[in-house]
Amino acid sequence: MTELKDVTVNEREDVRSLWGGIFFSAVVVVLIWALGERLETIELLPDTGAAWYEWRLPVPTFWSRFTSWGLYIIHQVGFWYFIARAQKDKLRYSTSLNRWNKWALGWNSVFVLIHFLQTHLWYDGLAQDMAVWTSQGSVIVLLVWVLLMENKQRGLFWGKKVPIRKQVMQWARKYHGYFFSWALIYTFWFHPMVSTSGHLIGFFYMFLLILQGSLFFTRIHINRWWKLVQESLVMIHGALVAVMQGNDLWGMFAFGFGGIFVLTQIHGLRLSKGWRWGILITYLAAVVLVYQFLFGLQNIHQITWIPFVEYLGVFILSVVIGVGLRVAGRWQPQEA
Repeated sequence: MTELKDVTVNEREDVRSLWGGIFFSAVVVVLIWALGERLETIELLPDTGAAWYEWRLPVPTFWSRFTSWGLYIIHQVGFWYFIARAQKDKLRYSTSLNRWNKWALGWNSVFVLIHFLQTHLWYDGLAQDMAVWTSQGSVIVLLVWVLLMENKQRGLFWGKKVPIRKQVMQWARKYHGYFFSWALIYTFWFHPMVSTSGHLIGFFYMFLLILQGSLFFTRIHINRWWKLVQESLVMIHGALVAVMQGNDLWGMFAFGFGGIFVLTQIHGLRLSKGWRWGILITYLAAVVLVYQFLFGLQNIHQITWIPFVEYLGVFILSVVIGVGLRVAGRWQPQEA
């Protein structure tokens, strides 16, 4: 806290970098949109259902595979290296950027532009060889991992903490950057940078998450408001994509992720009880009205699907990490 008294928000290097990264992300999304028409001449195979990913070449080439996989691996290993070096240097959280922040920001920015160029030259991403659930699943685990890590600060259910082993929490916090960077970089290279509405929204959201990952060991990286923005944007992203796809599941995404927002995420903001209850009442009223007039109250159970999966995922993930620590011999039972 004393560190923050000596510098205003406008003078903070981490905050300036955050806004610069958001601006860069917006410019790249506009670029994808502006030149997206060039890719519309590529003939794609017809959509065959939920498990099908349409945006891949009907007949992949050597270069489409070599560039997508080769560039992905280089991008990924580089990002992991910067995280590892920052941890090795035992850096403390600061309002200034360390040298590994600068490397990560530059590295990720360059590879965002390289992937854009690669899409226009060879089109394909990792989706050509990988199932669509691998990309979706990696992001789901990322969201679950955040809930696990934040349990100590804000609890899991209405501010109440669930009992999770100290060793599990420590391991999850120390190594989350490696998994998060994999989930994001893998998902980034999974998709070609095409200009459908869903892709544009998804890429912008992904850029913000990669930006967050690049600002490790800065104060803005652990700012509770900025973290809430990133967590809650999945609610908007999921709902908008569902609307654009013309299905009736946008309520499931909006109110499913909205339920997690109300039950868990807002409790990290130190809001008064009045504010928290007001948000909850507003949320419940919106759920009833929307399902009464649009989807039917008989379908209101849809709003529980996403919270059920994510909350269950927290316990599954904690068990998986705990078992891994025991197998590795790094769990000291007497300290539990």
